[in-house]
This record gives sequence, structure tokens and C-alpha cells, in this order.
Amino acid sequence: MRISLAQITSGQLPAENLDLIATHTRAAAHAGSDLVVFPEATMRCFGGPIRKFAQPLDGEWANAVRTIASDAGITVVAGMFTPAADDRVTNTLLVTGPGIDASYDKIHLFDAFGFAESDTVAPGSNPLVVDIAGVRVGFATCYDIRFPALFQKLGDLGAEVVVVPASWGSGDGKVEQWTLLARARALDSTTFVAACDQAEPAAAEGNAPLGVGHSIVCSPTGEILGQLDATPGMLTIDIHTELVDAVRANLPVLKNRVAFV
Repeated sequence: MRISLAQITSGQLPAENLDLIATHTRAAAHAGSDLVVFPEATMRCFGGPIRKFAQPLDGEWANAVRTIASDAGITVVAGMFTPAADDRVTNTLLVTGPGIDASYDKIHLFDAFGFAESDTVAPGSNPLVVDIAGVRVGFATCYDIRFPALFQKLGDLGAEVVVVPASWGSGDGKVEQWTLLARARALDSTTFVAACDQAEPAAAEGNAPLGVGHSIVCSPTGEILGQLDATPGMLTIDIHTELVDAVRANLPVLKNRVAFV
């Protein structure tokens, strides 16, 4: 599988962010990628009211992404917001492409570092693994990367690659944590981890998580296969999933782990 991570800076207008998706999806298709991953909150950046921008999965914005993916002939993963039952939204990943139409709702909400995502976002509950270009791909979003059990569950479900769109909060040591966590989760689950963050914005106010860049792809042994800096860019990596079986044969951590009650 060839995968591209599109490290963009989302703006406040969903229509303009569709232009970013179209441009980078075409570039990924031209590079021969099977999958292009955009960050969390691609639809509309954090740092302002998101409820009024939420749309259902069959709404205008998601359908526009489907058209972009169909025209390019590759699978697109993009973060959006969908309405929830209690006047909040869900932080949703749309996964769409040839023969694929799925979604994942972020399970672990970012109630940390002075930010309370749960004030406006309702949590999901169901892990997701889908087949893309013959590869089993699992999904997680941003703060999910701090929770090993989710990645181990995705490994149990057959994931060979875990995609992690994010809008990572800035601060002292946060880039180092991001890199460390991506490598650790790859080791925990013996999967490839492809984590795509929002690029670091030129200016930021308040404590909303707007991204620090440094999108990264790690192997099942925790090796960094590629990483961007803080600025917008595209990272394209070939992933050889036969390594997953080889690593799991030598290091069967999913089989060896003990569940504590």
C-alpha cells in the first residue's frame, strides 16, 4: 500500500477546506497512493463554534468529499463534525473511496491541558477496521493515541495499519510526546501507524488544539519511516504489510498480553 498524509491547516470555512482536500487528493493520486489521509477537523478547525457547521454523513460536505475521492480513484480519510443527539457533535472520520464508505467517531475526548472537548463533542464507542487496497486499516483520532487498549483492539480486529488524523495541541514537549506515542502505539499493536496532524498555524489564540505538524509514519517495530516538520506538506510512504506477520511471529505481544480485572 502507498499512503499519503496531507498535513494541511484547516480554516473556518468548510467550503474552502474542500478545495484543500481536492488539491491534495489529486496530488496523492498522481503519486500513485491508494489512500490519502487528512487531519482531524479538516472540515472546520477548532477554536470557534463547531455545532453550526456539523452536517450528517449524507450531507453536502461529505458528499463533496465522496465526489473528490471517486474522481481521483483513491480512498480519502478526512475529519468532520456530525450532529449528535444531545445538541453536541461527534468528531467523525469520513472514510470514502472505491467500494468504501465508512466512518469512525472519536472515542477518547480531549479533556486535558485546559481544553474540554466533551463540552461540545459526544464520544463514539465503536472501533473501526476496513479493507483498503487489500490492507486491513484501523482508525483512531488524536487523543485516542494516548490509549494503548484501543490500538491493541484494532490489532485484534486484524488491523495492519492504524491511521490517526489529529489536531494536536501545542505546548512544551508536545511534539516529542506525539512522536513517542505514535512509535509506542505501533509497538503495542504491532501495526504500522500513520498519524496525520494539522500543520502548525501561523498564529493561534486560546487553548484550542490547532496542530503542531510533524505527521509521522512508524513501522510495527517503532521505526520512523518518514516525518514532516511543522509546516504544510505531503508525506508519501510505501507500506509493506508482510512485515506485520513477521513481527507478530517474533514479538507476539497481542497474544501474550494478560487482561487484568
